[in-house]
Amino acid sequence: MRKLLHLFLALAIFMLVASCATTPKPETTGLASWYGHAFHGRRTANGERFDMHELTAAHRTLPFGTRVRVTSLTNQKSVIVRINDRGPFANDCIIDLSYAAAKRLDLVSKGHDQVSIARLSSEK
Repeated sequence: MRKLLHLFLALAIFMLVASCATTPKPETTGLASWYGHAFHGRRTANGERFDMHELTAAHRTLPFGTRVRVTSLTNQKSVIVRINDRGPFANDCIIDLSYAAAKRLDLVSKGHDQVSIARLSSEK
């Protein structure tokens, strides 16, 4: 009986830890900016070449491969991007979007916008 109880507790702990590891983080809000031509073709922090026409983004802490939904708080448009770079490093921004992602949110001409970020998944 004692072994069964220990097995049950171990399984419960494992399930709790596994569910915490895959639960998306809550939304965060802040300023988003974008980058494009000047960095097109250069290596990103994860080693791939930056393609300004792909739906990617730079974030300070999210793991590479993480997919996030970025929603403009101005016009409610949203886009799903993959984190492949580190940044942003200026202007109190929380995320730097590729040109393609910024275009989908209509923030290219403004240069920045208030957004919410919702973590969807991480690449394993």
